[in-house]
Amino acid sequence: MEELCFALNRIQASYVVVQDQEQVDKLLEGRDRITHIRRVIYIDPTGMTSYQNDPWLLSFAHLLELGDRLNEEKPDFFTQELRKGKRDNVAIMVQTSGTTGVSKLAMLSHRNITEMARNWIAATPIRNGDNWMSISPPAWIVDQMWGVGVAILSGMTMNFPETPETIEEDFREIGPSIIITSSRFWEDLASAVMVKMADSGWIKRNFFHLAVAIGRRVLDLKSRKMAIFPFLKLVHGLASILIYQPLLDRIGCSGFNSAYTGGHPISPDVIRFFRAIGLNLKQCYGLTEACGIFQIQPDDEVKPETVGKPLPGTFVKIADDQEVLIRSDANFIGYYNDFRATEEAFIDGWLKSGDAGYIDKDGHLLIIGRKADIIKNKDGEAFSPDFIETRLKFSPFIKEAVMFGEGRPYITALINIDMGNVGNWAEEKMIPYTTYMDLSQQPAVEELILDNVKQVNDQLPGVMKIRKFILLYKLLDADDEELTRTGKVRRRFVYGLYIKLIEAMYGDLKEVHVTGKVHYRDGQIGEIETNVKIINVL
Repeated sequence: MEELCFALNRIQASYVVVQDQEQVDKLLEGRDRITHIRRVIYIDPTGMTSYQNDPWLLSFAHLLELGDRLNEEKPDFFTQELRKGKRDNVAIMVQTSGTTGVSKLAMLSHRNITEMARNWIAATPIRNGDNWMSISPPAWIVDQMWGVGVAILSGMTMNFPETPETIEEDFREIGPSIIITSSRFWEDLASAVMVKMADSGWIKRNFFHLAVAIGRRVLDLKSRKMAIFPFLKLVHGLASILIYQPLLDRIGCSGFNSAYTGGHPISPDVIRFFRAIGLNLKQCYGLTEACGIFQIQPDDEVKPETVGKPLPGTFVKIADDQEVLIRSDANFIGYYNDFRATEEAFIDGWLKSGDAGYIDKDGHLLIIGRKADIIKNKDGEAFSPDFIETRLKFSPFIKEAVMFGEGRPYITALINIDMGNVGNWAEEKMIPYTTYMDLSQQPAVEELILDNVKQVNDQLPGVMKIRKFILLYKLLDADDEELTRTGKVRRRFVYGLYIKLIEAMYGDLKEVHVTGKVHYRDGQIGEIETNVKIINVL
Protein backbone atom coordinates (compact mmCIF):
# COMPACT_ATOMS: atom_id res chain seq x y z
CA MET A 1 0.00 0.00 0.00
CA GLU A 2 2.80 2.42 0.90
CA GLU A 3 4.57 1.70 -2.39
CA LEU A 4 1.36 2.24 -4.38
CA CYS A 5 0.53 5.56 -2.71
CA PHE A 6 4.10 6.75 -3.15
CA ALA A 7 4.05 6.00 -6.89
CA LEU A 8 0.70 7.75 -7.42
CA ASN A 9 1.75 10.81 -5.41
CA ARG A 10 4.96 11.16 -7.40
CA ILE A 11 3.05 11.83 -10.60
CA GLN A 12 -0.03 13.39 -8.99
CA ALA A 13 -2.23 11.02 -10.97
CA SER A 14 -5.73 12.29 -11.76
CA TYR A 15 -7.12 8.99 -13.07
CA VAL A 16 -6.17 5.42 -12.18
CA VAL A 17 -7.19 2.30 -14.12
CA VAL A 18 -7.24 -0.92 -12.10
CA GLN A 19 -8.19 -4.52 -12.84
CA ASP A 20 -10.55 -5.65 -10.11
CA GLN A 21 -12.04 -5.29 -6.62
CA GLU A 22 -8.78 -6.19 -4.90
CA GLN A 23 -7.01 -3.21 -6.47
CA VAL A 24 -9.98 -0.90 -5.79
CA ASP A 25 -9.87 -1.87 -2.10
CA LYS A 26 -6.19 -0.90 -1.92
CA LEU A 27 -6.95 2.56 -3.27
CA LEU A 28 -9.96 2.99 -0.98
CA GLU A 29 -7.74 2.12 1.98
CA GLY A 30 -5.28 4.87 1.10
CA ARG A 31 -7.86 7.36 -0.20
CA ASP A 32 -6.95 10.06 2.31
CA ARG A 33 -3.33 9.98 1.05
CA ILE A 34 -4.13 10.23 -2.67
CA THR A 35 -6.60 13.11 -2.73
CA HIS A 36 -5.44 14.26 -6.19
CA ILE A 37 -7.13 11.25 -7.85
CA ARG A 38 -10.42 12.27 -9.45
CA ARG A 39 -11.71 8.87 -10.57
CA VAL A 40 -10.72 5.20 -10.28
CA ILE A 41 -11.72 3.14 -13.32
CA TYR A 42 -12.11 -0.61 -12.71
CA ILE A 43 -12.22 -3.19 -15.52
CA ASP A 44 -13.64 -6.32 -13.86
CA PRO A 45 -17.07 -5.60 -12.27
CA THR A 46 -17.09 -8.85 -10.25
CA GLY A 47 -17.90 -8.09 -6.61
CA MET A 48 -18.35 -4.37 -7.29
CA THR A 49 -22.15 -4.19 -6.87
CA SER A 50 -21.97 -2.64 -3.39
CA TYR A 51 -19.48 0.01 -4.64
CA GLN A 52 -21.67 1.48 -7.37
CA ASN A 53 -22.92 4.44 -5.29
CA ASP A 54 -19.38 5.73 -4.75
CA PRO A 55 -18.87 8.60 -7.26
CA TRP A 56 -15.09 8.12 -6.99
CA LEU A 57 -15.39 4.80 -8.86
CA LEU A 58 -16.27 4.26 -12.51
CA SER A 59 -16.56 0.98 -14.43
CA PHE A 60 -14.64 0.63 -17.68
CA ALA A 61 -17.86 -0.38 -19.46
CA HIS A 62 -19.51 2.87 -18.34
CA LEU A 63 -16.45 4.83 -19.46
CA LEU A 64 -16.83 3.37 -22.97
CA GLU A 65 -20.47 4.43 -22.99
CA LEU A 66 -19.47 7.98 -22.03
CA GLY A 67 -16.94 7.93 -24.85
CA ASP A 68 -19.54 6.84 -27.39
CA ARG A 69 -21.86 9.64 -26.25
CA LEU A 70 -19.11 12.25 -26.56
CA ASN A 71 -18.23 10.95 -30.02
CA GLU A 72 -21.83 11.42 -31.12
CA GLU A 73 -21.93 14.97 -29.73
CA LYS A 74 -18.47 15.97 -31.00
CA PRO A 75 -17.42 13.60 -33.82
CA ASP A 76 -14.25 15.58 -34.64
CA PHE A 77 -13.08 15.96 -31.04
CA PHE A 78 -10.68 12.97 -30.99
CA THR A 79 -9.02 13.89 -34.30
CA GLN A 80 -8.59 17.52 -33.19
CA GLU A 81 -6.98 16.47 -29.92
CA LEU A 82 -4.73 13.96 -31.70
CA ARG A 83 -3.43 16.62 -34.08
CA LYS A 84 -2.29 18.74 -31.14
CA GLY A 85 0.31 16.13 -30.30
CA LYS A 86 3.96 16.59 -31.34
CA ARG A 87 6.71 14.02 -31.88
CA ASP A 88 8.70 15.37 -28.96
CA ASN A 89 5.82 15.25 -26.49
CA VAL A 90 6.04 12.73 -23.68
CA ALA A 91 4.40 9.46 -24.77
CA ILE A 92 5.00 7.28 -21.71
CA MET A 93 6.77 7.43 -18.37
CA VAL A 94 8.48 4.24 -17.20
CA GLN A 95 9.96 3.55 -13.78
CA THR A 96 13.65 2.66 -13.76
CA SER A 97 14.64 -0.54 -11.98
CA GLY A 98 15.74 1.19 -8.77
CA THR A 99 18.58 -1.25 -8.01
CA THR A 100 20.49 1.40 -6.05
CA GLY A 101 17.59 3.27 -4.41
CA VAL A 102 14.23 4.83 -5.23
CA SER A 103 13.35 4.30 -8.89
CA LYS A 104 13.06 7.34 -11.16
CA LEU A 105 10.46 8.07 -13.83
CA ALA A 106 12.02 8.12 -17.30
CA MET A 107 10.08 10.23 -19.81
CA LEU A 108 10.06 8.83 -23.35
CA SER A 109 8.74 10.83 -26.29
CA HIS A 110 6.90 9.62 -29.38
CA ARG A 111 10.10 10.30 -31.33
CA ASN A 112 12.08 8.05 -28.97
CA ILE A 113 9.65 5.19 -29.44
CA THR A 114 9.30 5.45 -33.22
CA GLU A 115 13.09 5.75 -33.68
CA MET A 116 13.66 2.60 -31.62
CA ALA A 117 10.97 0.76 -33.60
CA ARG A 118 12.51 1.90 -36.90
CA ASN A 119 15.95 0.66 -35.78
CA TRP A 120 14.60 -2.79 -34.85
CA ILE A 121 12.71 -3.18 -38.12
CA ALA A 122 15.84 -2.22 -40.09
CA ALA A 123 18.03 -4.73 -38.24
CA THR A 124 15.81 -7.80 -37.88
CA PRO A 125 13.52 -9.85 -40.16
CA ILE A 126 10.26 -8.63 -38.61
CA ARG A 127 7.30 -9.09 -40.96
CA ASN A 128 3.75 -7.82 -41.05
CA GLY A 129 1.51 -10.36 -39.30
CA ASP A 130 4.27 -11.96 -37.23
CA ASN A 131 3.32 -12.84 -33.66
CA TRP A 132 4.82 -11.31 -30.54
CA MET A 133 4.02 -12.69 -27.10
CA SER A 134 4.24 -10.51 -24.03
CA ILE A 135 5.59 -12.30 -20.96
CA SER A 136 7.94 -9.59 -19.71
CA PRO A 137 7.62 -8.17 -16.18
CA PRO A 138 5.11 -5.27 -16.33
CA ALA A 139 7.72 -2.82 -15.02
CA TRP A 140 10.18 -3.66 -17.82
CA ILE A 141 10.69 -1.27 -20.73
CA VAL A 142 10.56 -4.01 -23.38
CA ASP A 143 6.76 -4.37 -23.49
CA GLN A 144 6.41 -0.60 -23.82
CA MET A 145 9.08 -0.42 -26.53
CA TRP A 146 7.45 -3.27 -28.44
CA GLY A 147 3.75 -2.72 -27.84
CA VAL A 148 3.73 1.05 -28.38
CA GLY A 149 6.48 1.04 -31.01
CA VAL A 150 7.76 -2.02 -32.90
CA ALA A 151 4.47 -3.94 -33.14
CA ILE A 152 2.52 -0.92 -34.38
CA LEU A 153 5.13 0.24 -36.89
CA SER A 154 5.82 -3.26 -38.26
CA GLY A 155 2.27 -4.60 -38.21
CA MET A 156 3.08 -7.42 -35.78
CA THR A 157 0.33 -8.94 -33.63
CA MET A 158 0.61 -8.47 -29.85
CA ASN A 159 -0.45 -11.53 -27.84
CA PHE A 160 -0.80 -11.96 -24.08
CA PRO A 161 -0.97 -15.19 -22.04
CA GLU A 162 -4.32 -15.85 -20.38
CA THR A 163 -2.69 -16.53 -17.00
CA PRO A 164 0.87 -17.10 -15.73
CA GLU A 165 0.02 -20.80 -15.41
CA THR A 166 -1.00 -21.15 -19.08
CA ILE A 167 2.12 -19.57 -20.61
CA GLU A 168 3.42 -22.87 -22.02
CA GLU A 169 0.06 -23.81 -23.58
CA ASP A 170 -0.37 -20.26 -24.94
CA PHE A 171 3.11 -20.42 -26.48
CA ARG A 172 2.21 -23.58 -28.36
CA GLU A 173 -1.15 -22.21 -29.47
CA ILE A 174 0.14 -18.85 -30.73
CA GLY A 175 3.56 -19.87 -32.05
CA PRO A 176 5.28 -16.50 -31.61
CA SER A 177 7.97 -15.56 -34.11
CA ILE A 178 10.14 -13.49 -31.78
CA ILE A 179 10.40 -12.89 -28.06
CA ILE A 180 12.44 -10.81 -25.65
CA THR A 181 12.23 -11.66 -21.99
CA SER A 182 14.29 -11.63 -18.83
CA SER A 183 17.28 -13.86 -18.12
CA ARG A 184 15.36 -15.32 -15.17
CA PHE A 185 12.79 -16.78 -17.60
CA TRP A 186 15.47 -18.61 -19.58
CA GLU A 187 17.33 -19.72 -16.45
CA ASP A 188 14.12 -21.15 -14.99
CA LEU A 189 13.22 -22.82 -18.29
CA ALA A 190 16.69 -24.40 -18.61
CA SER A 191 16.44 -25.63 -15.03
CA ALA A 192 12.99 -27.10 -15.66
CA VAL A 193 14.19 -28.95 -18.78
CA MET A 194 17.25 -30.39 -17.03
CA VAL A 195 15.24 -31.49 -13.99
CA LYS A 196 12.60 -33.15 -16.20
CA MET A 197 15.29 -35.00 -18.15
CA ALA A 198 16.99 -36.08 -14.93
CA ASP A 199 13.66 -37.61 -13.87
CA SER A 200 13.17 -39.42 -17.18
CA GLY A 201 14.11 -43.00 -18.00
CA TRP A 202 17.69 -44.14 -18.63
CA ILE A 203 17.30 -44.32 -22.43
CA LYS A 204 15.65 -40.90 -22.83
CA ARG A 205 18.10 -39.28 -20.43
CA ASN A 206 21.18 -40.59 -22.22
CA PHE A 207 19.85 -39.80 -25.69
CA PHE A 208 19.14 -36.26 -24.49
CA HIS A 209 22.65 -35.73 -23.10
CA LEU A 210 24.18 -37.20 -26.29
CA ALA A 211 22.03 -34.89 -28.45
CA VAL A 212 23.05 -31.84 -26.40
CA ALA A 213 26.73 -32.81 -26.72
CA ILE A 214 26.31 -33.13 -30.50
CA GLY A 215 24.57 -29.75 -30.64
CA ARG A 216 27.34 -28.10 -28.65
CA ARG A 217 30.00 -29.60 -30.92
CA VAL A 218 28.24 -28.22 -34.02
CA LEU A 219 27.79 -24.87 -32.26
CA ASP A 220 31.53 -24.68 -31.47
CA LEU A 221 32.49 -25.44 -35.07
CA LYS A 222 30.07 -22.82 -36.42
CA SER A 223 31.33 -20.18 -33.98
CA ARG A 224 34.90 -20.80 -35.22
CA LYS A 225 33.65 -20.80 -38.83
CA MET A 226 34.97 -24.34 -39.34
CA ALA A 227 33.54 -27.04 -41.61
CA ILE A 228 31.13 -29.56 -40.12
CA PHE A 229 32.06 -33.14 -41.04
CA PRO A 230 29.41 -35.07 -43.05
CA PHE A 231 28.92 -37.68 -40.30
CA LEU A 232 28.48 -35.00 -37.64
CA LYS A 233 26.04 -33.17 -39.91
CA LEU A 234 24.05 -36.40 -40.32
CA VAL A 235 23.79 -37.22 -36.60
CA HIS A 236 22.99 -33.56 -35.85
CA GLY A 237 20.10 -33.74 -38.34
CA LEU A 238 18.81 -36.91 -36.68
CA ALA A 239 19.14 -35.31 -33.22
CA SER A 240 17.15 -32.33 -34.49
CA ILE A 241 14.28 -34.54 -35.72
CA LEU A 242 14.24 -36.93 -32.75
CA ILE A 243 15.22 -34.67 -29.81
CA TYR A 244 15.47 -30.92 -30.46
CA GLN A 245 12.25 -30.27 -32.36
CA PRO A 246 9.95 -32.34 -30.08
CA LEU A 247 11.56 -30.72 -27.02
CA LEU A 248 11.18 -27.18 -28.38
CA ASP A 249 7.57 -27.91 -29.31
CA ARG A 250 6.93 -29.24 -25.80
CA ILE A 251 8.19 -26.04 -24.17
CA GLY A 252 6.40 -23.82 -26.71
CA CYS A 253 9.50 -22.49 -28.48
CA SER A 254 9.34 -24.27 -31.84
CA GLY A 255 8.02 -21.27 -33.77
CA PHE A 256 10.73 -18.74 -32.88
CA ASN A 257 12.85 -17.11 -35.56
CA SER A 258 14.77 -15.32 -32.82
CA ALA A 259 14.63 -15.22 -29.03
CA TYR A 260 16.44 -12.64 -26.91
CA THR A 261 17.38 -12.41 -23.28
CA GLY A 262 18.11 -9.17 -21.44
CA GLY A 263 17.51 -7.17 -18.29
CA HIS A 264 20.24 -8.90 -16.31
CA PRO A 265 23.47 -10.79 -17.16
CA ILE A 266 22.92 -14.44 -18.01
CA SER A 267 25.36 -17.33 -17.87
CA PRO A 268 26.86 -18.13 -21.31
CA ASP A 269 26.11 -21.77 -20.42
CA VAL A 270 22.36 -21.03 -20.60
CA ILE A 271 22.79 -19.43 -24.05
CA ARG A 272 24.91 -22.37 -25.25
CA PHE A 273 22.41 -24.91 -23.92
CA PHE A 274 19.45 -23.44 -25.82
CA ARG A 275 21.43 -22.81 -28.99
CA ALA A 276 22.70 -26.41 -28.83
CA ILE A 277 19.11 -27.68 -28.98
CA GLY A 278 18.22 -25.45 -31.92
CA LEU A 279 16.70 -22.36 -30.27
CA ASN A 280 18.11 -19.14 -31.73
CA LEU A 281 18.60 -17.49 -28.31
CA LYS A 282 20.81 -14.42 -28.20
CA GLN A 283 21.81 -12.01 -25.50
CA CYS A 284 20.86 -8.35 -25.88
CA TYR A 285 21.29 -5.16 -23.89
CA GLY A 286 19.34 -2.00 -23.25
CA LEU A 287 18.21 0.63 -20.79
CA THR A 288 14.91 2.23 -19.87
CA GLU A 289 16.55 5.60 -20.58
CA ALA A 290 17.58 4.39 -24.06
CA CYS A 291 13.96 3.38 -24.83
CA GLY A 292 14.71 -0.32 -24.53
CA ILE A 293 17.01 -2.80 -26.26
CA PHE A 294 19.56 -1.18 -28.56
CA GLN A 295 22.31 -3.82 -28.65
CA ILE A 296 21.69 -7.24 -30.28
CA GLN A 297 23.69 -10.09 -31.77
CA PRO A 298 23.59 -10.65 -35.55
CA ASP A 299 22.49 -14.18 -36.47
CA ASP A 300 25.72 -14.97 -38.28
CA GLU A 301 28.08 -14.02 -35.42
CA VAL A 302 26.51 -14.96 -32.10
CA LYS A 303 28.92 -14.86 -29.17
CA PRO A 304 27.28 -16.11 -25.93
CA GLU A 305 29.46 -13.99 -23.65
CA THR A 306 28.69 -10.68 -25.39
CA VAL A 307 25.60 -8.52 -25.99
CA GLY A 308 26.37 -8.04 -29.67
CA LYS A 309 26.44 -4.87 -31.76
CA PRO A 310 24.36 -1.66 -31.72
CA LEU A 311 21.22 -1.28 -33.83
CA PRO A 312 21.31 1.09 -36.82
CA GLY A 313 21.20 4.72 -35.70
CA THR A 314 22.76 3.85 -32.33
CA PHE A 315 26.35 4.65 -31.36
CA VAL A 316 28.16 3.11 -28.40
CA LYS A 317 31.56 3.97 -26.95
CA ILE A 318 33.52 3.24 -23.79
CA ALA A 319 34.53 6.09 -21.46
CA ASP A 320 37.93 6.32 -19.82
CA ASP A 321 36.51 4.75 -16.64
CA GLN A 322 35.04 1.86 -18.73
CA GLU A 323 31.45 3.13 -18.51
CA VAL A 324 29.29 2.32 -21.56
CA LEU A 325 27.98 5.49 -23.28
CA ILE A 326 25.14 5.65 -25.84
CA ARG A 327 24.12 8.25 -28.41
CA SER A 328 20.79 7.80 -30.24
CA ASP A 329 17.59 9.62 -31.17
CA ALA A 330 15.85 7.03 -28.98
CA ASN A 331 17.55 8.31 -25.80
CA PHE A 332 14.98 9.60 -23.32
CA ILE A 333 14.16 13.27 -22.73
CA GLY A 334 14.73 13.23 -18.98
CA TYR A 335 13.48 12.16 -15.57
CA TYR A 336 10.12 13.47 -14.41
CA ASN A 337 10.51 16.32 -11.90
CA ASP A 338 14.24 15.61 -11.49
CA PHE A 339 16.34 18.09 -13.47
CA ARG A 340 19.53 17.32 -11.57
CA ALA A 341 19.33 13.57 -12.21
CA THR A 342 18.61 14.29 -15.89
CA GLU A 343 21.74 16.43 -16.20
CA GLU A 344 23.82 13.76 -14.46
CA ALA A 345 22.54 11.11 -16.88
CA PHE A 346 24.40 12.66 -19.83
CA ILE A 347 27.97 13.64 -20.62
CA ASP A 348 28.59 15.71 -23.77
CA GLY A 349 25.32 14.45 -25.27
CA TRP A 350 26.08 10.79 -24.54
CA LEU A 351 23.77 8.81 -22.23
CA LYS A 352 25.62 7.23 -19.31
CA SER A 353 24.57 3.61 -18.82
CA GLY A 354 26.03 3.08 -15.35
CA ASP A 355 27.49 -0.20 -16.62
CA ALA A 356 31.14 -1.03 -17.12
CA GLY A 357 32.17 -2.85 -20.27
CA TYR A 358 34.50 -3.06 -23.26
CA ILE A 359 34.27 -3.65 -27.01
CA ASP A 360 36.13 -6.70 -28.37
CA LYS A 361 38.07 -6.96 -31.63
CA ASP A 362 34.91 -7.98 -33.53
CA GLY A 363 32.98 -4.93 -32.38
CA HIS A 364 30.89 -6.81 -29.83
CA LEU A 365 30.10 -5.21 -26.48
CA LEU A 366 30.89 -7.14 -23.30
CA ILE A 367 29.20 -5.97 -20.09
CA ILE A 368 31.34 -6.47 -16.99
CA GLY A 369 28.61 -5.36 -14.58
CA ARG A 370 27.19 -2.28 -12.90
CA LYS A 371 30.01 0.23 -12.49
CA ALA A 372 28.88 0.92 -8.92
CA ASP A 373 28.89 -2.82 -8.15
CA ILE A 374 32.44 -3.58 -9.27
CA ILE A 375 34.14 -4.89 -6.13
CA LYS A 376 37.76 -4.66 -5.05
CA ASN A 377 38.96 -7.09 -2.42
CA LYS A 378 41.42 -6.35 0.37
CA ASP A 379 44.35 -6.64 -2.03
CA GLY A 380 42.80 -4.24 -4.56
CA GLU A 381 41.90 -6.91 -7.10
CA ALA A 382 38.66 -6.05 -8.95
CA PHE A 383 35.85 -8.36 -10.06
CA SER A 384 32.18 -8.24 -11.01
CA PRO A 385 29.69 -10.02 -8.71
CA ASP A 386 27.36 -10.53 -11.70
CA PHE A 387 30.02 -12.63 -13.41
CA ILE A 388 29.93 -15.16 -10.56
CA GLU A 389 26.22 -14.94 -9.80
CA THR A 390 25.08 -15.74 -13.35
CA ARG A 391 27.21 -18.88 -13.39
CA LEU A 392 25.82 -20.06 -10.09
CA LYS A 393 22.26 -19.55 -11.31
CA PHE A 394 22.82 -21.94 -14.24
CA SER A 395 22.37 -24.66 -11.64
CA PRO A 396 18.73 -25.84 -11.57
CA PHE A 397 18.94 -25.86 -7.76
CA ILE A 398 19.98 -22.21 -7.27
CA LYS A 399 17.32 -19.52 -7.67
CA GLU A 400 19.31 -16.43 -6.63
CA ALA A 401 22.82 -15.63 -5.43
CA VAL A 402 24.35 -12.42 -4.07
CA MET A 403 28.13 -11.99 -3.80
CA PHE A 404 30.08 -9.90 -1.27
CA GLY A 405 33.75 -9.10 -0.84
CA GLU A 406 34.36 -5.33 -1.01
CA GLY A 407 37.54 -4.68 1.02
CA ARG A 408 37.44 -8.24 2.33
CA PRO A 409 40.04 -11.01 2.17
CA TYR A 410 37.78 -13.40 0.24
CA ILE A 411 34.39 -13.77 -1.52
CA THR A 412 31.22 -14.87 0.26
CA ALA A 413 27.66 -15.42 -0.92
CA LEU A 414 24.04 -15.56 0.18
CA ILE A 415 22.16 -18.17 -1.85
CA ASN A 416 18.47 -18.91 -2.43
CA ILE A 417 17.61 -22.46 -3.39
CA ASP A 418 15.01 -23.15 -6.09
CA MET A 419 12.08 -24.44 -4.03
CA GLY A 420 10.50 -26.46 -6.86
CA ASN A 421 13.61 -28.19 -8.17
CA VAL A 422 15.23 -28.81 -4.79
CA GLY A 423 11.87 -29.95 -3.42
CA ASN A 424 11.55 -32.55 -6.21
CA TRP A 425 15.13 -33.67 -5.57
CA ALA A 426 14.43 -34.00 -1.83
CA GLU A 427 11.30 -36.07 -2.46
CA GLU A 428 13.27 -38.45 -4.69
CA LYS A 429 15.84 -38.81 -1.90
CA MET A 430 12.97 -39.32 0.60
CA ILE A 431 14.04 -36.28 2.62
CA PRO A 432 11.04 -34.93 4.57
CA TYR A 433 10.48 -31.15 4.81
CA THR A 434 7.65 -28.70 5.41
CA THR A 435 8.55 -25.11 4.46
CA TYR A 436 11.14 -23.31 2.36
CA MET A 437 13.10 -22.55 5.53
CA ASP A 438 13.03 -26.18 6.58
CA LEU A 439 14.14 -27.40 3.15
CA SER A 440 16.97 -24.85 2.81
CA GLN A 441 18.53 -25.94 6.12
CA GLN A 442 18.55 -29.70 5.41
CA PRO A 443 22.13 -31.12 5.60
CA ALA A 444 21.64 -33.01 2.31
CA VAL A 445 20.54 -29.81 0.58
CA GLU A 446 23.59 -27.99 1.95
CA GLU A 447 25.79 -30.71 0.42
CA LEU A 448 23.92 -30.46 -2.89
CA ILE A 449 24.47 -26.70 -3.16
CA LEU A 450 28.07 -27.05 -1.94
CA ASP A 451 28.78 -29.39 -4.88
CA ASN A 452 27.26 -26.81 -7.26
CA VAL A 453 29.35 -23.99 -5.81
CA LYS A 454 32.53 -26.10 -6.09
CA GLN A 455 31.77 -26.78 -9.77
CA VAL A 456 31.47 -23.04 -10.41
CA ASN A 457 34.63 -22.34 -8.41
CA ASP A 458 36.54 -24.70 -10.71
CA GLN A 459 35.73 -22.35 -13.62
CA LEU A 460 36.72 -19.14 -11.82
CA PRO A 461 40.11 -17.47 -11.32
CA GLY A 462 41.49 -17.44 -7.77
CA VAL A 463 40.31 -13.92 -6.89
CA MET A 464 36.70 -14.84 -7.76
CA LYS A 465 36.42 -18.16 -5.95
CA ILE A 466 33.75 -18.32 -3.25
CA ARG A 467 35.17 -19.19 0.15
CA LYS A 468 31.98 -19.35 2.28
CA PHE A 469 28.23 -19.14 1.73
CA ILE A 470 24.93 -19.24 3.60
CA LEU A 471 21.65 -20.71 2.37
CA LEU A 472 19.07 -18.03 3.12
CA TYR A 473 16.06 -19.05 5.18
CA LYS A 474 13.64 -17.10 2.92
CA LEU A 475 13.41 -16.13 -0.72
CA LEU A 476 14.52 -12.63 -1.66
CA ASP A 477 11.36 -10.68 -2.42
CA ALA A 478 10.40 -7.39 -4.07
CA ASP A 479 7.86 -6.82 -1.28
CA ASP A 480 10.74 -6.84 1.21
CA GLU A 481 12.67 -4.38 -1.03
CA GLU A 482 15.34 -7.02 -1.68
CA LEU A 483 14.50 -7.20 -5.40
CA THR A 484 13.27 -4.63 -7.87
CA ARG A 485 9.91 -5.16 -9.56
CA THR A 486 11.83 -6.51 -12.58
CA GLY A 487 13.54 -9.12 -10.41
CA LYS A 488 16.98 -7.52 -10.05
CA VAL A 489 18.80 -7.78 -6.73
CA ARG A 490 19.06 -4.53 -4.80
CA ARG A 491 22.54 -5.31 -3.55
CA ARG A 492 22.86 -2.43 -1.09
CA PHE A 493 19.50 -3.21 0.52
CA VAL A 494 20.40 -6.89 0.81
CA TYR A 495 23.74 -5.97 2.38
CA GLY A 496 22.02 -3.78 4.98
CA LEU A 497 19.32 -6.33 5.78
CA TYR A 498 21.69 -9.28 6.15
CA ILE A 499 24.78 -7.54 7.53
CA LYS A 500 24.82 -9.87 10.56
CA LEU A 501 25.07 -12.94 8.31
CA ILE A 502 27.66 -11.34 6.04
CA GLU A 503 29.90 -10.30 8.94
CA ALA A 504 29.62 -13.79 10.42
CA MET A 505 31.09 -15.31 7.23
CA TYR A 506 34.26 -13.28 7.78
CA GLY A 507 34.71 -14.62 11.31
CA ASP A 508 35.19 -18.04 12.87
CA LEU A 509 31.51 -18.80 13.47
CA LYS A 510 29.97 -21.97 12.10
CA GLU A 511 26.36 -21.02 12.77
CA VAL A 512 24.33 -17.82 13.21
CA HIS A 513 21.04 -17.29 15.07
CA VAL A 514 18.76 -14.95 13.13
CA THR A 515 15.37 -13.33 13.52
CA GLY A 516 13.81 -11.47 10.65
CA LYS A 517 10.59 -10.05 9.26
CA VAL A 518 8.75 -11.36 6.24
CA HIS A 519 5.90 -9.71 4.32
CA TYR A 520 3.11 -12.08 3.38
CA ARG A 521 0.94 -11.66 0.28
CA ASP A 522 -2.07 -10.57 2.34
CA GLY A 523 -0.11 -7.60 3.72
CA GLN A 524 0.61 -9.10 7.12
CA ILE A 525 4.13 -9.07 8.56
CA GLY A 526 5.47 -12.16 10.32
CA GLU A 527 8.68 -13.09 12.09
CA ILE A 528 11.17 -15.81 11.26
CA GLU A 529 13.53 -17.23 13.86
CA THR A 530 16.10 -19.89 13.00
CA ASN A 531 19.78 -20.88 12.95
CA VAL A 532 21.69 -20.83 9.65
CA LYS A 533 24.96 -22.60 8.96
CA ILE A 534 28.04 -21.02 7.44
CA ILE A 535 29.25 -23.44 4.77
CA ASN A 536 32.96 -23.54 3.93
CA VAL A 537 33.82 -24.19 0.28
CA LEU A 538 37.63 -24.17 0.19
